[in-house]
Amino acid sequence: MRWVAGGAVALALLFAGAAAVAAAREDGSAPREAGAPAPDSADAGFARDMAVHHQQAVEMSFIIRDRTEDEDVRRLAYDIANTQANQRGMLLGWLDLWGLPKVAGGDQPPMAWMGGEGDGGHEHRGHQPDRGSDGVLMAGMASRAELERLARLDGRQAEVFYLQLMTDHHKGGVAMAEACASRCTVPVEQRLAQGMVEGQQSELGLMRDMLTERKARPRS
Repeated sequence: MRWVAGGAVALALLFAGAAAVAAAREDGSAPREAGAPAPDSADAGFARDMAVHHQQAVEMSFIIRDRTEDEDVRRLAYDIANTQANQRGMLLGWLDLWGLPKVAGGDQPPMAWMGGEGDGGHEHRGHQPDRGSDGVLMAGMASRAELERLARLDGRQAEVFYLQLMTDHHKGGVAMAEACASRCTVPVEQRLAQGMVEGQQSELGLMRDMLTERKARPRS
């Protein structure tokens, strides 16, 4: 019952951005708010990129829900799905409020606003496929092939692979959130980013312990 109710909330938040776009001006763009961040600012870049990053975490969490009966893993996936769907709705809402596009221009690749920090230390990135290959847009994101593999696994194998994928995902997310905490200029967004850092670092410790219980460890 909790997954059904939580799933409805998560899905509603995931599509919140689409509803806001429909409410914008007929030409498809909202008017730029006075004093709003610039389209190429760290504030806008973080909101756009983390919304995409969070969407994949929600997707992975819904996949594992159907691949295991383990209550601890399902509880973690439920918490991640609801937290990140809620945060994603906030990020997309700010872009609407600022009158900024939810997709960066073709000349602005993902994470460009980080000024190179997205390719920082290994401890933040975890296992990292080549950026731009097989759907990997940002640090820590799983490839399409990895998502397909997760959807084929069951039980303990699915649990371990989910925890490994989400560990990589969180490491990439922490690096992005730390960059916003230091580079963004909108106070409420900086506070959200710092909260992401603290929350995901706590979950990284939990997932490390859960992998150890399953005689596994994060990917190198």
